[in-house]
Amino acid sequence: MKYPLRYTVPNAFTALSLLLGIASIVTTQTGNLELAAWIIVWCGLLDVMDGLSARLLKATSDFGAEFDSMADLVSFGVAPAILVLNLGTTAAGIELGTNNYWLMLVAVSVFALAGAMRLARFNLTTETPVKGWFTGVPITAAGGGLTASMVLVVLAHPELADSLPLNIYLPVLMFVLAIAMISRVRFPKLGMRNSRVINVFQIVNVPLIYYCGITRSYPEYLFGIGLFLLIAGIIAGRISRGAEAA
Repeated sequence: MKYPLRYTVPNAFTALSLLLGIASIVTTQTGNLELAAWIIVWCGLLDVMDGLSARLLKATSDFGAEFDSMADLVSFGVAPAILVLNLGTTAAGIELGTNNYWLMLVAVSVFALAGAMRLARFNLTTETPVKGWFTGVPITAAGGGLTASMVLVVLAHPELADSLPLNIYLPVLMFVLAIAMISRVRFPKLGMRNSRVINVFQIVNVPLIYYCGITRSYPEYLFGIGLFLLIAGIIAGRISRGAEAA
């Protein structure tokens, strides 16, 4: 059976995302947390290109779906978990072996576990998806859109680490994102909608996100837009579900 060449394009984006996820883990362990966080952001940009190219080239496949999930688990599950754990022991001043450290370790482990469960459930339900909606917050949004950008903001503004109880905020954030991923909340997919306002918002902000990621600038914008999309997406999902029920 011949393997059409067009399938190589999305799978190449997926492979690069997976390799960058490993690179982020290694970079975190060498102490360069800022670069490690930017690498996760780049994985998010590649993930968008992966899905877009697969749809444009009509190159979706079962292999591609499974491969993408494996890459997502590394890049947006394991890599952010290790990154936040290291942020806790540096910027938050969490000492090894203390109760705060074990809490942080449990929180990032639950985050990675929830991401794996979220991806497994997604693959099992792709045959009957709700058009235009995810079930649960995607791991790409949790690990790439919020966690990595949050780390970048903390590193860019060390005064935040001094003024905020990060030893509490960091594990709480990871637990909240873990619950959001495995929840049954409806979360909107990226794509054209019937609303002109939403379409204009996407057309304007997607290029800005790519610009910030490629140039490694304005992490505050990335975190702000990620937080806004998380809250607005959950609210939109609740409204749409309520409208259907009505």
